[in-house]
Amino acid sequence: MRSIVFWSLFPFTLPQAYKVRKNAPRFPAASGIPAGSIGEGTSLRFLAIGDSIIAGVGASTLQNALVGQTALGLAEKLSCRIEWGAIGKIGATTKKVEEALLPQLPNYEADFIALSVGVNDVTSLLTLPKYEKNLHRILTALEQHSPKAVIGVAGIPPLRGFPLLPTPLRSLIGLRGDSFDEVIERVIKKHPRTVRVPLDFEPAPHKFSPDGYHPSEESYQEFGALFSSELVRHQRFLQKVS
Repeated sequence: MRSIVFWSLFPFTLPQAYKVRKNAPRFPAASGIPAGSIGEGTSLRFLAIGDSIIAGVGASTLQNALVGQTALGLAEKLSCRIEWGAIGKIGATTKKVEEALLPQLPNYEADFIALSVGVNDVTSLLTLPKYEKNLHRILTALEQHSPKAVIGVAGIPPLRGFPLLPTPLRSLIGLRGDSFDEVIERVIKKHPRTVRVPLDFEPAPHKFSPDGYHPSEESYQEFGALFSSELVRHQRFLQKVS
């Protein structure tokens, strides 16, 4: 039903969509080398891969972005040292992650993996079946690379509240995002070591960077805390059932 509504009404919002694409501010990735460490004790490895959220757009440094804040949360919750690495690309879709980013995976296995991909598939009008197939292949590749890793997949954020998107375009894109979020839920059922990390937050203006599209550093702190909590929770669940 959502797809019927979206494809029926989207042509009427095309002028808005073209205007947003043409005039949207382009912010750079966060500064700093895409690797680091935090904490003390036994070393565990955390790898983040995906779109501009992994690249840290909206944050000053990667330490203040999702990867750094998730690493901080893991180190605190597990009382260990987290060696982290980020493979992020602004604008990355599932296809780009598969073709351009997966080949960059390091030669070591990770203990935890964060994957953020989907919003650019929503805005590029990828079909739901294609997104499902692409996401499944990406998760399979990550499992083959790091068989013992716990993988967290970022849910689709509440696009209907993004300040950059005008009404009624934001409502339609938000509706489409809900459908993509359901795909993530369906796909991870086939991947037992994977958990969806919901990004369902109240889209207040201070939650966004000045571009009205990417998270603020405050939001990255919240996302990192949530992401690390979900990764640790799923790790402990897997340990109980093993």
